[in-house]
Amino acid sequence: MFKENNQHLQPYLISNINDLPEKQKSLLEKSWSGTFYKEVFCRIDEQIFSVLYVDFPSRPNAPVNELTCLEIMKAGQGWTDEEMWHHYLFDLQTRYALGLEQIGEAHFDLRTLYNFRERLSRYMQETGNNLLDQAFAQVTDEQIEAYQIKTGRQRMDSTQVASNIRQMGRIQLLVTVLQRIPRMLTEEDQVHYAEDLAPYLKGHAGQYVYRMKREETDEHLQQIGKLMQRLLIELKPAYEEDPIYQVLERVFGEHFQIEADDIRSKPNQQLSASSLQSPDDLEATYRNKRGQGYQGYTANLTETCDPENAVQLITKVQVAPNNVDDTQLLAEALPELKERTNLDTLYTDGGYGSSEIDDAMAENNVEQVQTAIRGRKPSSEKLHLSGFEIKQTEEGKPTQITCPQGQKVKVQLSNRKKSFVAHFEKDDCQTCPYVSICPAKPGKRDPNWHLRFTQAQANVSQRHRRSKARLKEGQNLRAAVEATVRQVKHPFPASKLPVRGQFRVTCMMIGSAVMSNIKRIQRYKAMKVTQNNEKCIEIERKSTQSGPFLLFILDAIRDTLTTFTFENRVFGF
Repeated sequence: MFKENNQHLQPYLISNINDLPEKQKSLLEKSWSGTFYKEVFCRIDEQIFSVLYVDFPSRPNAPVNELTCLEIMKAGQGWTDEEMWHHYLFDLQTRYALGLEQIGEAHFDLRTLYNFRERLSRYMQETGNNLLDQAFAQVTDEQIEAYQIKTGRQRMDSTQVASNIRQMGRIQLLVTVLQRIPRMLTEEDQVHYAEDLAPYLKGHAGQYVYRMKREETDEHLQQIGKLMQRLLIELKPAYEEDPIYQVLERVFGEHFQIEADDIRSKPNQQLSASSLQSPDDLEATYRNKRGQGYQGYTANLTETCDPENAVQLITKVQVAPNNVDDTQLLAEALPELKERTNLDTLYTDGGYGSSEIDDAMAENNVEQVQTAIRGRKPSSEKLHLSGFEIKQTEEGKPTQITCPQGQKVKVQLSNRKKSFVAHFEKDDCQTCPYVSICPAKPGKRDPNWHLRFTQAQANVSQRHRRSKARLKEGQNLRAAVEATVRQVKHPFPASKLPVRGQFRVTCMMIGSAVMSNIKRIQRYKAMKVTQNNEKCIEIERKSTQSGPFLLFILDAIRDTLTTFTFENRVFGF
């Protein structure tokens, strides 16, 4: 049965927190834990997670806000489960962040947190909804409103992250799959196939490869392929629904092909990037980027970037197999970002551009500014379509075009209705200094000059114009997002997360993003206190001639600024 946790709103008169000296209380409140309590713990809407529990009278659930926040802190601090558990039991800062004021206060077992993760995962599989992601959006939206953060301008970037899997060669992967076959077999079947599987069960898969000579690779692949095909045929009636059998079936289809009743291994070049990378993580994929291979996932981060904001916050976290293109992640995130944050300008790199994205941007009335454009770099010796200013409707349809010399003409559909054409006056074009390099050409019958282009070409050209305009302004708002990416990945050495599977990787990245936001808010609050103190000092310096009474008032104001937030926390004002 679901029950909200409001116990933290009724503080103790006598507690470990209240026993601290005033200076330590103030330090505790100003630390990350005080900010976390106010900005995350108190903001979490526990009703989001009520769908995980039965709706009839039964034993109440463990506090959902505590479970959720422990998951966030584990990811953001880079803790193991054991470290997280010890911090929960014995660390005053961690317990203060969870609204707990007594070290010995009632707590739940670590198994409760495992069960909570399992419920989240099962709900995700059944409905496609990640409740932790929903909580992140809800908390972030409240933070944006509280600090009056402008969200019209945002920036986006992606990065490679790995799950907790071992990098395997081809044969090592196939042998690992074969070594797991006995786990699903009955005792009788284990005896039946013991001789066939014996060569692959001597030590781990890496040792099998170590004993193998390089020139014998094809022979070993052939033997493994034949054994796998035989196992698939003979075991199908009894084990078809077993996960291990399904992995065996997938791996055989990815690595082998049947030609004239003979088994042939596929060449390495024919293996798909989406092929299985590890039997422990069925969703991880392979990607080659700038000559370096990556196994795992891609994480896509979006954050605010308006220069007028005192603090920038991460607004969206996405995780997908790393063979998913950046444009697909942008297309998926765009409608929600528009609805939640009223996005109007998005800064990206060259990987996020495509004709489909242009259509999506026009549909959502969002302007995309790229620091680079995919494709061949335009020659400086020719005048390109990007040199023309094209006026477009809200849907992105061209209506008017202006040449570099300022000649404005209407844009019309071509006769076949598949492209657009603009007709320029011949007298102006013949005397134009760009006449020799202009893409517009005179017609065979019509003396006017004509410029033809498609919708996709118009979109790309205007992206080029926006990118050049930003460079001329000396304003690159996208660049700082790379520091955000590093900050979110910092708790995970070598960008390798201690979990497996897309869902768990997503939860870890969301948790780290939440902690990144908290650290930014904490720095912002510390800066505000410093600024207030400096103002008081300046007033005091200018008012030394005003008498001791005014100095007394200034001291009182300074003390109030440093202690008011703590008093609010303790007494529930």
